[in-house]
Parts: sequence; structure tokens; C-alpha cells
Amino acid sequence: MEPWTPADLQRYIDAHAIPAQIVALPTPTLTVPTAAEALGVPVDTIVKTVIFFVEETPYAVIANGVRRVDPRKLAAQFGVNRKRIKLADGEAVLALTGYPPGAVPPFGHRQPMPYLMHPGVCDQSVVYAGGGGKAELLRIQSADLRRLTGATLVDVLSEDIPAQDADTVRKSP
Repeated sequence: MEPWTPADLQRYIDAHAIPAQIVALPTPTLTVPTAAEALGVPVDTIVKTVIFFVEETPYAVIANGVRRVDPRKLAAQFGVNRKRIKLADGEAVLALTGYPPGAVPPFGHRQPMPYLMHPGVCDQSVVYAGGGGKAELLRIQSADLRRLTGATLVDVLSEDIPAQDADTVRKSP
């Protein structure tokens, strides 16, 4: 299965008249801190789309910043045992979204699925999400992102800041 590209995302944006732009960067941005640095924005304006299975149902979870999505919080949201929550592997992400992990945009996926969004995303007026490629990001207003996805707001982020990202978080404006 061939991965989709930023051009596929642009066609989706155009076809649905979505008020968003794909921003091409000179180098790949494989982490939230590198994306924030490349754009000169705080890490909380960078949004990741992570696919989880709750029992057998895929969910697109949209969250911002450097903290990880906490499977225990997802389990609590759905009233299931933590073992019923599984992070999608790369093959499943590609099959469900059309994009490889690290490049997944927050919409325009191969398979429709329900969305969950961390409330912190809405605290930012503009956010940058996966843009369909390793060196592309999608710029969109958070209110538009919520409206387009119909996401349910849920606190899904871990309370712990990953050690490698702690300095980046402290340095953000």
C-alpha cells in the first residue's frame, strides 16, 4: 500500500474548502520540539494525531505539546481495562489514515474514525499538525480543527513530561 503524500492532503483540503495551509519546511521535523523550533513557535502549538484502538475500534487522538497520550486515561474515558487500549502500529496507521506515522494529518484519512481531542489544543488559536510528509506541517485554526473533526474533548495527556523534552518545554515562550 503506497503512502499518501502532502499532495493528497492538499487535494482533500481543496475539495472540502478547508481553511488550512500546508507549510513546507527545509528539513524533516520528526519530533514536536524540532517542528516547533523549525517554525519558531511554542511546542504547545504543535499537534500530533495518534491512532489508538479501543477494544477493536480505531480512534484518532489529537493532542498538543510534548507529553504522551496516556492509555490509562483513554481506558478511563471508555470504562474499559487498560489492556483493551492499543497503540496502532505503523502498518495499521498507514492502512487507516493513508499516511505513515509522523506525517499523519488530523483529517482526510482513508477510513473515517471517531476523534478525541485534548482540550489544550483549543487553548491555541492556530496549531500545526502533520502535513502528510516528514517535512510538511498543516497550519489550521484550532476552532476549525475541532469543527471539522467533530472531536470529543478529553484529557488524554500524561502528567509526565518526557525527559528529553523537558528543556524544550521550559525554553518555550
